[in-house]
Parts: sequence; structure tokens; C-alpha cells
Amino acid sequence: MNDSKYFSAMIEDAAELCLRRSRPVFTGFLTEAEQASAEALIKRSGAGYLMWGGFDDAERRMLGVFPPYDEPDRELFPIDPVTASFRETEGAKPDHRSVLGTLMAQGIERSCVGDILIGSGRCVFFCRNTVTSALLMDISKIGGVGVSLFRGYSEPLPAAHSFRPVNLTIASARLDCITAALAATGRTHAGELIAAGEVLINSVICKKVSQTVNPGDRITVRGIGKFVIDDLGNVTRKGRLILSARKYV
Repeated sequence: MNDSKYFSAMIEDAAELCLRRSRPVFTGFLTEAEQASAEALIKRSGAGYLMWGGFDDAERRMLGVFPPYDEPDRELFPIDPVTASFRETEGAKPDHRSVLGTLMAQGIERSCVGDILIGSGRCVFFCRNTVTSALLMDISKIGGVGVSLFRGYSEPLPAAHSFRPVNLTIASARLDCITAALAATGRTHAGELIAAGEVLINSVICKKVSQTVNPGDRITVRGIGKFVIDDLGNVTRKGRLILSARKYV
């Protein structure tokens, strides 16, 4: 996944295979940066596509490539949710690192594992369905804590992150305007941050100050924080946009 030529070839092969066999083709779970690269590549192919990670707010998602005459369908993705339940005691609770380490110790490739959500008395992770049965049989402990695994999960899902709401007014949806607002600085300094590669959209560095930011985008300003843009729709009486966002905490 780290080699750009290999990654490009993988996405192009998925599109070609989908069109040749007239059936959906799915990648492994992709990072946000890989998703952005994959989307740019797949748009050239003419195939339909959908990114899906098993739940609406997933960060790691698969690319599903669909024949042009088929409606992309989440139900077709080869993703299983798995719940690991445990008795929570003080100082003994699986964390993200221990869950991922346990899965990797089973010989599972990282691309077969999506988001890992830690809650009270349980964690829920998403994996490629080809590895689910082996994990259910082989894993009885995570980080030294005894666990019981089963396919599926109960609502609501554990929260993936904690957020602080951010509500600001901005002149436009340009990246420099939004960066200035999120970083509490002027547009000139925001432009300097962007030019220096300090600002990322969906984990990809963007050096274009006039780039339009859309709802759903994740903006990272290094040294300031990471934000999810929720809404840019309402306009004040003075013609300014109301920016609604959430900051990762």
C-alpha cells in the first residue's frame, strides 16, 4: 500500500477485473489517504464505486468497484463486525494497540482489519469476512484479558473518538479561510501553513489555498488538531458561512 506504483496498479486491476467479469471487486481496508488516491484513480475507469467500512463513521474503508449498470450496495461488501466481550476490571482492559496486536499475531494482514472500537466491557472490530471464522476459533485473550468473540454487534456502537463541537463564521469554503478559522489565525498565516504542507484534507497534504472544503472532509492542521467538517450550509445576514465542525480530543 505504501508504494504508489503498486497501489495504482492494484486499483486499476480491480477496475479492469470488475468490468471484465461484470461483478463487484473489493480492495482491503484503506487508510484515509489511500481512499483519496483510490477515488482519484477509479473515477477514470468508468466503473461505479463505493467506500464502506462497516458503519457510517468508519475511517478505514474498503473500495468496492461495481459494474456501470449495478447500483453500489453496502450489503455486498465482504466485511464482518466482530464483538469481543470481556469482564472489565481496574487496570485490565484491552486497548486499540492490544486488539490490533492480537489480530496481527494470528497472521492477519493489516488490510484485512478495519476500525477498532473500544467500549465498556466490549470492543468491536471490523474485518474481512474470509478471516472471521479463524479469529472466532483462535482468540480467547486480548492483552492478557480473557475475551469471548462473536460475529456481529449490538447498538449503539462504542464511540470511535471524542469530539469538541466547533462553530465559527467564515468568508467562504476555501481551504485558507477554513484553516484560518480552525487555527484562530489570519488568512495570510493560514496560506503559509498550507504552502508548507502543514494542512491535510482527508490525510492528504493540500497546498492549494483556494481548494474547496466540503461537508464530511477531515481537516488536519499540524500543531493545532484534526477536525471533521459537518456543515457549511447556513449563511449569516452579512453573507458569511456558518461552519459547524468537530475537533478530535
